[in-house]
Amino acid sequence: MQAIEGIDELGEAGILDLLDSLHATERRTQAEVLRLAVQFAVLHDEHTLDPRSRDLDGRERAVAYGGSGTPLVTEFCAADFGARLQLTPYAARQLIADALDLRHRLPQLWRRVQGLEVKVSYARYVARKTRDLTREQAAYVDARVAESADGRLTWSRFEALVEGAIAAADPEAAAERERKARAETFARATRSTEDGMRGFYVRAHFAVIARLDATVAHLAEALKALGVEASRDELRALAVLVLANPHQAVRILDAYHQQRTGSPPDPSKLLPEVTLHVHTYRGPDPTTGVVRVEDVGPVTEAWVREFLGPQARFRIQQVVDLEGQAPVDGYEIPDRHRQAVHLMTPADTFPFASNTTRTKQIDHTEPYQHGADRPNGQSGLGNYGPMTTFHHRIKTFGKWTLKQPFPGIYLWRDPHGALYLVDHTGTRRLANAA
Repeated sequence: MQAIEGIDELGEAGILDLLDSLHATERRTQAEVLRLAVQFAVLHDEHTLDPRSRDLDGRERAVAYGGSGTPLVTEFCAADFGARLQLTPYAARQLIADALDLRHRLPQLWRRVQGLEVKVSYARYVARKTRDLTREQAAYVDARVAESADGRLTWSRFEALVEGAIAAADPEAAAERERKARAETFARATRSTEDGMRGFYVRAHFAVIARLDATVAHLAEALKALGVEASRDELRALAVLVLANPHQAVRILDAYHQQRTGSPPDPSKLLPEVTLHVHTYRGPDPTTGVVRVEDVGPVTEAWVREFLGPQARFRIQQVVDLEGQAPVDGYEIPDRHRQAVHLMTPADTFPFASNTTRTKQIDHTEPYQHGADRPNGQSGLGNYGPMTTFHHRIKTFGKWTLKQPFPGIYLWRDPHGALYLVDHTGTRRLANAA
């Protein structure tokens, strides 16, 4: 392929238009490679082997590249296919396996890939993750994730979607994976060192890690308040050192509490409380036995009862009435509004953003108007958008514009006229950019 001529003469709009064209070409090329992989497998199915020699030692055999329901393929053909793509035989075999799984086990994804509607990387990820499922279970996952595999979700959010669908497709296997994971809990120093530094790795279920993380953060806050000058990461590392001496930790927390309140604390109240948000569902398919824990991902309900139950107090929070959130006049956003916004729009609303934590800023889509003649009801659903600080700055000081025609529907326009629609399903580029 020859280098593109005239790039040096292109302006901003020209570069972005060319980028659109190259991206479309790349997606088309990747889809065609998958089609070629399937056809190459067809040309090298089990019937192409010489029956007189295939059982001899060392001779080529027909093997299953993909999951249940895919045809057998001669094992040496991956080397021929891969060499043309500068891939190892193993990598080429994985490519052919993914293509076969998409063609025979994930029909909705396959159709959307061939229609250039789905990213090949997203589709191949689903193929790999579902390879050990039955054909019926893979089809269940296919139906759950195919619509969102077009790139509207960032990679981390798409991974979470696929993991949840796989757990729902096979709850028994999910429970078995949890059982095996529990046997792999440990806390140990890492072997490697770098410039005199070393790590310490803890693997335990999320309730333990949540408690540890909250305690380290609380101790770091206490150290800062008591006069220790250091960065956030340095304070957290120092907090871990303090935890290694429990008596010292108690003294520091006691001093911190007295500084804040002027009175000695109840020892049982020295450590911070930890809140875990566990979402259960009552929908058309409530029997899957899978729940979602914020910042963790899908787990089985049995796991929550068996392991989280004995260590935590539960407060059942009914679904927030999103339609019943009356707007308010003040600039400050009520907690009930923040909760409703998080449930309706859990991710950062900037195009293709990935942050799903509760620490985002809640921005007024239409800037809040101060002054005695300000309009009423400016703070309410339909005029909120959660964003990280950086994306908030882009919206405020950059040349992007944002409208929210309906609550939870965000229409962005970049400085060059490209339009992006962001909603609970992710981000989509609109074709009718001005």
